[in-house]
Amino acid sequence: MDIQQNISLKKYNTFGIDVIAKRFISVDSVYQLQQLLKKEKNIFLISGGSNMLLTKNIEELVVHIDIKGISIDRENHNDIYLTVNAGENWHEFVLWCVDNNYGGVENLSLIPGNVGTCPIQNIGAYGFEVKDTITKVEALEIKTGKLVQFSNAECNFGYRNSIFKNEVKGKYIITSVSFQLTKNNHNLNTSYGAIETELASKGISKPTLKDISDAVIAIRKSKLPDPKEIGNSGSFFKNPVISKQQFLELQEKYPTVPSYKVSGTEVKVPAGWLIEQAGFKGKRFGDYGVHTKQALVLVNYGNASGKEIHHLAQKIQETILQKFGITLEIEVNVI
Repeated sequence: MDIQQNISLKKYNTFGIDVIAKRFISVDSVYQLQQLLKKEKNIFLISGGSNMLLTKNIEELVVHIDIKGISIDRENHNDIYLTVNAGENWHEFVLWCVDNNYGGVENLSLIPGNVGTCPIQNIGAYGFEVKDTITKVEALEIKTGKLVQFSNAECNFGYRNSIFKNEVKGKYIITSVSFQLTKNNHNLNTSYGAIETELASKGISKPTLKDISDAVIAIRKSKLPDPKEIGNSGSFFKNPVISKQQFLELQEKYPTVPSYKVSGTEVKVPAGWLIEQAGFKGKRFGDYGVHTKQALVLVNYGNASGKEIHHLAQKIQETILQKFGITLEIEVNVI
């Protein structure tokens, strides 16, 4: 195993932030990872680099998880059970499922990052969350080097949340994720307004998995910048969930505020709408700013630093709290 010195992490994070890893190694097997952990405990993990904002050089050994492979565990007439290694690209996995007529993840097309990070924040989009298909997560305990399996229930999935962001953060390295997908009788979710509109515009009344995936891809491309062209990490903030009473008070001042019912007492408000109302949409500050089409996305136009983008995020948080009385929570890991 070759540990490299002073490696730029610019190509390893979707924000394209140019910070230095003083020591860097890429591993492509669980065995390699186990051997490494016998010698190194103070490590910094990076996979697809899609959910992080790097604000400084990394002193720890940076370990790039590049473990690939998809295997079929078992299947029956209606379901197929897959195990996907952590280094597989998420969107490529989704397209592979669609091509094979495996249903369940098509609404999550074009989400950046790798499979190993999808359970950490329970990625979700267009009326669907990945927790609805995950059966188990396999992870390596850093302290002992042993493989541990977490059932779906043990993952403690919540909205953009899991046990891996909380109780066991920094204690495990996810090596693979297992899924239960459908082969027949797919439970298609087209109720999200934008998907319905996109399908209707194409005259599709009985959509296939590919139709839904294509619709999601078209919607995301129309709203979100490609990280290969403009550095970003997708949605930078979580959509805040507020009390029904607070929402009614907000609605009095802003009658057009969009919302989604969470429960009888809670309402979700789009963070992008709040940011846009506060005047940040499309604002550019030197080499960084807020995307012109989606206020939820902060962008690096080329050579911005992570500190500059983080400062902008804090400014947005302060403004939203002052203007609406709502606390915006950052979804991206700031390091």
